[in-house]
Amino acid sequence: MENPHSTTPASERPPRVSFVSLGCPKALVDSERIVTRLRAEGYELARSHAGADLAVVNTCGFLDSAQAESLAAIGKALNENGKVIVTGCMGAEPEKITARYPQVLAVTGPQQYESVVEAVHRALPPRHHPFLDLVPPEGIKLTPRHYAYLKISEGCNNSCSFCIIPKLRGELRSRSAAEVLREAERLVAAGVKELLVISQDTSAYGSDLRYAASAWNGRDVRARFLDLAAQLGELGAWVRLHYVYPYPHVDEVLRLMAEGKLLPYLDVPFQHAAPAVLRRMRRPAAQEKTLQRIARWRDTCPELTIRSSFIVGFPGESEADFRLLLDWLDAAELDRVGCFRYEAVAGAPANEIAPAVPEAVKEERWHRLMKHQQPISARRLKRKVGTRQQVIVDEAPRSSKPDGRMFVAKGRTRGDAPEIDGAVHVTSRRPLRLGEIATVRIERTDQYDLHGTVVGF
Repeated sequence: MENPHSTTPASERPPRVSFVSLGCPKALVDSERIVTRLRAEGYELARSHAGADLAVVNTCGFLDSAQAESLAAIGKALNENGKVIVTGCMGAEPEKITARYPQVLAVTGPQQYESVVEAVHRALPPRHHPFLDLVPPEGIKLTPRHYAYLKISEGCNNSCSFCIIPKLRGELRSRSAAEVLREAERLVAAGVKELLVISQDTSAYGSDLRYAASAWNGRDVRARFLDLAAQLGELGAWVRLHYVYPYPHVDEVLRLMAEGKLLPYLDVPFQHAAPAVLRRMRRPAAQEKTLQRIARWRDTCPELTIRSSFIVGFPGESEADFRLLLDWLDAAELDRVGCFRYEAVAGAPANEIAPAVPEAVKEERWHRLMKHQQPISARRLKRKVGTRQQVIVDEAPRSSKPDGRMFVAKGRTRGDAPEIDGAVHVTSRRPLRLGEIATVRIERTDQYDLHGTVVGF
């Protein structure tokens, strides 16, 4: 980062780039790769657009609201800096950007790391030899030091009617198991305590490679979801699985969770429960079988936490469809639930499948679903009261008494992902360190969070 008090002339200091990363964790990983390359070439990161020689905006284009946020971020960068390069999902449709902001220097699509760097070179040539600047072997991370996102594939082969990700990011392209494991190993060696495995469709990993094996640490590891997960579980870090479609082979991974090799956590995008809506979404429609599988998962791994997301107001969704979804939530008893109001994304087939649901109805159903789920999540959360939980510290503690004898930190259990799930407010006799893992006795809950006291390390 730049020193705001520096008096070094611009001609004598390294070139500075400000960076904005919007959208999902997959986009954040893209940003980390671009930033790592730029830092290796001698560029510095600026805290503000005004303090930079050039701004880069990594956009999200999944929903119209996300596109509006991206356009606003581009406009802000132009106003504060004037020299802007745009990349990311919205870059797959560059005309939407250039029509609004023809003065941007370049627009590149998602995963086009080389094109972004080349555009930076053209606008702001590097002033240092790449080998004169030291970059840590794990690369530059935009997350806290103790956790990192580990992207195992790009793109998606699904054809969900509401989604344009395959159009923006292309078909599934898995990384070899060895490449993923080498990156994970470097991250753990650098102090990362938690690996968050992500992709657009994590459980489809390796299918495009025909599950081909690659050499890692003297043995062959197949590019298969179960095999990769098993090897990641041997690295000594927490391993959390996100965006796991409920394919049949996912059941095998629950055994690894029961054995303590993976965190007992599944992020599964169910999206809905009404068969008619799921068919229009082009998603698996046998939700009664999904309930049976959830029961089996919990039998295999009783500590399992399940998070999911749902869409309300999908074209053609009737009141009966919505009530069926609420009934399904009662039966499923998911731990964490996110809900989205359907947005008509340009180019998505869903827009033409059935009549649109009025905005007022979407809003009413969103509020009703969230209110309906609250007591379910609260009951699941209260099951942890009286138990001992491992907690990873996300925020350094503050003293809770004038004499400083007790401290309060903020962290997460093994069943909570950063930024999207709940937190644990932890009392301890000594200040806990960022990234430290402590054993905490859970004493009470509030609406979303837990409260407890350290009883061991």
